[in-house]
Amino acid sequence: MSASAAIGKDELRRLTVTSDLHAWWTVAVNYALVATAFGLAAWWRNPWAWATASIVLAGRAQGLGVLAHDACHLAFFSSRALNEWAGKWLFGALPNLAFASYRKGHLEHHRTAGTERDPDLAFVEGYPATRASVARKFLRDVSGINGVKNIAFQVKGFSLDASLPFVVAHAALFAALWACGVPETYACWWVGQLFVFPLLVRLRVMSEHGAVRKAISPDPRDSVGTTLSGPLARLLVTPNHVNYHVEHHLAAAVPSYRLPEMHRTLMARGYYDGTTCLAPSLWAVVRRCTARDAAGAARPSSTIKRGIFDNMR
Repeated sequence: MSASAAIGKDELRRLTVTSDLHAWWTVAVNYALVATAFGLAAWWRNPWAWATASIVLAGRAQGLGVLAHDACHLAFFSSRALNEWAGKWLFGALPNLAFASYRKGHLEHHRTAGTERDPDLAFVEGYPATRASVARKFLRDVSGINGVKNIAFQVKGFSLDASLPFVVAHAALFAALWACGVPETYACWWVGQLFVFPLLVRLRVMSEHGAVRKAISPDPRDSVGTTLSGPLARLLVTPNHVNYHVEHHLAAAVPSYRLPEMHRTLMARGYYDGTTCLAPSLWAVVRRCTARDAAGAARPSSTIKRGIFDNMR
């Protein structure tokens, strides 16, 4: 069944309508989680509380990055200007995501998705990988090796013009924590960036395009994955409905807060029947991206895309 047969033009037009109320509610929830994480570290002076706060903050760094992704499609707020301002200052600032350059690269990914020209293939062409290789990748993530590399990459590419939102946001965050008498809790953000964020990003990228049935295909059901994430996965790895990735590639103009409805409609009408693009969990994604032996594993090419996600190898 084709997508047009599953969802008509009028129905798709309704799904692409943005809601500023829904958008601002999503923003409020994301920032409330940031505040709650710092509040936990401030209230409970315990290593486990700080560890939990760091994990949640790494998840929110990913969550804000996802909202920047939505804004780059001009599919979050109703106003183009508000999407662009929020993408740069409200969403991209804390995780240090340069909105303009990210938008350019991501839209190129959508224009070339399912073809050999897709620049994001570099992030997943090493999957499926052997069990030993996947274990080493995860170890580099949680040991801080890839976290240091990511931060070093950002420092190397620092420019005041591109990084001004990051500087302003982190200065405001530190000032707020200082005013509350708990400036030391600011460290939780960087602990999360060092030891948690690389793993969360890797798992999300794996879920979206890793070891799909046929990477070079015009049909998103072949080249993209949708993951039926549980509450913990949605909190950390696939926040703000980014797990509905097949749906997003079918119609990037559909706001993220309408993707669950789109998914339910496609499911009810049999759009996914006979396909393998739906993963029931993140654990299923890891299994999909893990080969039993070296003979079954793909090899990354020598041309690796440079950027903050360059540690996906």
